[in-house]
Amino acid sequence: MQIKEKVTKESVITKNIWLENYPPGIPSEINPDAYQSIIEIFDISCKKFHDRPAFHNMGVTLTYAQIDQHSREFSAYLQQELKLKKGDRIAIMLPNILQYPIAMFGAMRAGLIVVNINPLYTANELSYQLNDSGAKTIIVLSHFTETLKNALSFSPKLKNIIITAIEDLLTSEKNQSKNSISHFANAIYFNQVLDKGKELTFSPVSLTHQDIAFLQYTGGTTGVTKAAMLTHGNIVANLQQAEAWMKSALVEGQEIIITALPLYHIFSLLANCLFFNKMGTLNVLITNPRDITSMINEIRKFKFTAITGVNTLFNSLLQHPDFSTLDFSQFRLTIAGGMAVQRIVAEKWRLVTGVHILEAYGLTETSPCVAINPTTLDTYNGTIGLPLPSTDIAIFDDNGQELSIGDVGELAIKGPQVMKGYWQNPTETEKVFTKDKWLLTGDIASINEYGYLRILERKKDLILVSGFKVYPNEVENIIAKIHGVREVAVVGKKSEASGEAVKAFIVKDDKPLSEEEVIQYCREYLTAYKVPKHIEFCSELPKTNVGKILRRALRDKSN
Repeated sequence: MQIKEKVTKESVITKNIWLENYPPGIPSEINPDAYQSIIEIFDISCKKFHDRPAFHNMGVTLTYAQIDQHSREFSAYLQQELKLKKGDRIAIMLPNILQYPIAMFGAMRAGLIVVNINPLYTANELSYQLNDSGAKTIIVLSHFTETLKNALSFSPKLKNIIITAIEDLLTSEKNQSKNSISHFANAIYFNQVLDKGKELTFSPVSLTHQDIAFLQYTGGTTGVTKAAMLTHGNIVANLQQAEAWMKSALVEGQEIIITALPLYHIFSLLANCLFFNKMGTLNVLITNPRDITSMINEIRKFKFTAITGVNTLFNSLLQHPDFSTLDFSQFRLTIAGGMAVQRIVAEKWRLVTGVHILEAYGLTETSPCVAINPTTLDTYNGTIGLPLPSTDIAIFDDNGQELSIGDVGELAIKGPQVMKGYWQNPTETEKVFTKDKWLLTGDIASINEYGYLRILERKKDLILVSGFKVYPNEVENIIAKIHGVREVAVVGKKSEASGEAVKAFIVKDDKPLSEEEVIQYCREYLTAYKVPKHIEFCSELPKTNVGKILRRALRDKSN
């Protein structure tokens, strides 16, 4: 990949220096007004790819025509039977199964706002999101009805419950467990909804850029759980940005993508479900990505062309002996987000699959994508790439002053993909927007002379050792190279002597490994204050629903 002339230190970031290194054919701006809503794009895809396979799960494939039909049936039921109106909220508490896209597109066709909920939430977490969003309706997997039952006494606004079982669309037999519905007086089965919806008339709803499509809950940049209001305009813009960047690397109507990350998470929702649907792709839904053996067996059935994931997922796949036996002959695209990709993982992935990992960066608050490496990249560069078309970035110091090339500060973003704000939370909204409407990300970053962004750390994860800044990612990358280390996470531990000290949590392979070996290795590659003072070996690391390591939980454990 050819990199054009570098920009001098004195150049300011807002001159959009990254545009000089855009691959040929990628525009500096997209047209955010090309479509009025997500549903307009979906309708076009259903017509264009009518007979092509759209989603596959557990041996069953639905075409674009079938997804179109079932989502209309679902939408008609919401409108006619449940009397839901445009702007009402519907909670979707499902893993990666065929019912998810049907419910999501069906709800949006009725003009509803989708509230994505992690199926593994506790009753307390579930009731909080139901109450905060004001959801009137929920569709929930039968496995999790006990959680819903326990949350109901604290969720008075919830009126309608739709229950589905994993096998609902996998078999013609309608044999859902009576136990799952006996908890509730007002529940109905998913298949009954579709059957009834066939008899009802769906009434199209007018949607515009200003209408909210999703209330996407996140800890966000301030750590308080709240819902980002993502409008149809935000999502449409991000889809246009993604297409402008990725289209040259894809063949419309021919791709097969492996979807292991949960669709209720913003990364997989936008990339896998919405963007690749726009491209006429077959989406292979992995319901339980923690079962790596089963996942590999499912992948083996396809000549897959693409996959999205996070560093921990790629690492787990690489460490499974069967992964290298897959057919990579058609494989050409790997997109990573959510957390930094470690060099050792990226290099092993390229060696085994023949495909380079493209690191991308985004936030729930930005729908989510902000930056990505060029598809022409052929080596690991440790950056999150270049800002997408129609995206402006800046780096600010603690006083809100814009910094220059190479300086380290907080990354800020402007663009049509930036959220409207936090749902019914003006206080938190005000915290993340500057007076000039820059969204503050909470990520410590720098931009180099060629326009490439590098994320050094989450602001809240920064470790201060005697006043010196230590970035956990840097230390983790060194420790990950030690033979015998499967996974590693680094946090700050309170210290009377230095304020904080570096602590490493390590999951080992079968190879014996001692604290002394780890520390000695780090001393060879790190300045003294960055070397871990504490090592703890553990059987596993706490992770989020998409596999991001929860440093916060490890900090709490250490302090």
